[in-house]
Amino acid sequence: MTKTGDGIVLSAAPRQSEAHPSSLTQVVEEVKARLGELWLPRIYCDRILTIRTRSHQLHVTAKKADVEIQHTLLGVELKIGRHRMSCPDLATARYLAVFARAGCMDVAVPYDISRISRLADELESSWHRMLLLIEHVAGRREQAFRSRLRNLLIANARREI
Repeated sequence: MTKTGDGIVLSAAPRQSEAHPSSLTQVVEEVKARLGELWLPRIYCDRILTIRTRSHQLHVTAKKADVEIQHTLLGVELKIGRHRMSCPDLATARYLAVFARAGCMDVAVPYDISRISRLADELESSWHRMLLLIEHVAGRREQAFRSRLRNLLIANARREI
């Protein structure tokens, strides 16, 4: 701030760090706190690992591999990058797609197929809510900050799972 002889106070535009005092790690913790029970690893630990499951390996080769669910004549397939895997039903494909997007190599799949659809709904909702919170919390910050925040949150989720 500078005071002129006429008594007018001039202020310089705030620096980037002054406009947004939160560091990247603080913003990550804020997003995780806002998600609370809907944080993807928390759903996985509290609702999936507590029931009887089987281990399933996903062929995730790259962190940003495209994940698609495809309906073919032979049934439902989950395409991760160039690799296709057959799924018994759409609910299982949706369930596995969330973990593939997060870059998880091994996941637990419930034996009880009647639970998979509800869990897939919760996991997809959590994933999309996280992406919306990233946009909301990042506000007017540049795209590079949003990308770093998204990558850091996904890495945290992958590590916790």
